[in-house]
Amino acid sequence: MNERVKDALVKIVGKNNFTEDLIDLVSYSSDASLNQSRPLAAVCPTTTEQVAAVMKLAKEEGLTVTPRGAGTGLSGMAVPVKGGLVLDMARMNKIKSIRIEDRVVVVEPGVVYGDLAKELAPHGFAFPPDPSSGVVATIGGNVATDAGGIKGAKYGTTKDYVMALEVVLPDGRVMRTGSACMKSVSGYDLTHLFVGSEGTLGVITEITLKINPIPPLSSTAMGTFDRLDQAGQAVSEIMHSGILPSVLEIIDEPTLKAINENTNMGLPEVEAMLLAETEGHTETEVQYQMDRVKEIFKKNGASTIRQAKDAQEAADLWTARKSGYGVLARINKNLLVEDCSVPMSHVAELLRTVQEVAEKYDLVITTVGHAGDGNLHPTVCFDASDPEVSQRAHDAARELFEKVISLGGTLTGEHGIGLDKAPFMTMEHDPVEMEVMRTFKKALDPDNRINPGKMALNG
Repeated sequence: MNERVKDALVKIVGKNNFTEDLIDLVSYSSDASLNQSRPLAAVCPTTTEQVAAVMKLAKEEGLTVTPRGAGTGLSGMAVPVKGGLVLDMARMNKIKSIRIEDRVVVVEPGVVYGDLAKELAPHGFAFPPDPSSGVVATIGGNVATDAGGIKGAKYGTTKDYVMALEVVLPDGRVMRTGSACMKSVSGYDLTHLFVGSEGTLGVITEITLKINPIPPLSSTAMGTFDRLDQAGQAVSEIMHSGILPSVLEIIDEPTLKAINENTNMGLPEVEAMLLAETEGHTETEVQYQMDRVKEIFKKNGASTIRQAKDAQEAADLWTARKSGYGVLARINKNLLVEDCSVPMSHVAELLRTVQEVAEKYDLVITTVGHAGDGNLHPTVCFDASDPEVSQRAHDAARELFEKVISLGGTLTGEHGIGLDKAPFMTMEHDPVEMEVMRTFKKALDPDNRINPGKMALNG
């Protein structure tokens, strides 16, 4: 990096918050996807003023800037494909205020989801989206990707809780959007323009979130199904039955087998396992909902139904769902973790399609996911060092996307577009929609300097 620019960056953020050491740049070259590209340097700002100064300098010097949270993203959105500067937001990690009386919390983007949950729990409140990477993922990353999680069926995704933002624009100007009021229709909804924008429009430096009271009681049950279509039909019926489970997750047979081969859980190796959670304020309320879930499980041919008797049994049931990705990552060289969402009535059809595509391309494709909102995670297991196998893996992913779109679905429910799905954007979005998105990008970032190369928005 140019010494003059380096000195200017050090002056802005301090010597300890600047790095061009090779070991650091290698770490910053990738996220949890398979993409890699090394930056010239990285800075770790601690204030909005520092972020603004860095962005202004980057504009003056023609540097590209890639904002980064914890690097847990699965689509390559934090990978600096044009080199330039990585803006690591992890040190802006203060919880600025918790206002229970307003049901509001104000945080910096580097606050870890799990840390916020611990601070809110004593008050009996939570920020409901619960991503599986929540022990390390940052709130800024959650906002940038509109992250969801296992409770999305009942509580929605991050966008449903973001009320206001402070954003540094690509030219260094600072803007505040939204309101801490529960209702506001004042002007264009600029807040939600930035939610899910993957750092392509500006750098988020402060987030105001709505929080929810935590229901005091919950119950968990498991249903196993010998056929995927039975499980898919059960999901569809539950979600229009008049009750709304807080969690409804699916684990397919290849995942169950992988877990059994690498742990001592001894799970039933059926075509599908469904895990459901109901919650409420009285035992009667919670059990009424769970009885309805179990009734639908039985109606759709569940081979076994088991309701947890206590919190420990519930935790044991959830261990299977939470261990899936870790087991697969340990026993496979490479994974393409996809993120398809379809309307609820098509969940069973998507599950069948995943099986058919796996057989067609002679690949192992495992599926877990948030069945309660139609968001599934088919995971293609392969060896990227073998060009022929790698090509089959990517061809399989493309065919899955084509099927998802044909079912009225979307490329991503919570992981984002990033680099991996950028080539498929026009499969889902018509030319006018793409033009409008690119117009927003060009208006705020005419030089295409902030997180370039992502979402097929230019360059």
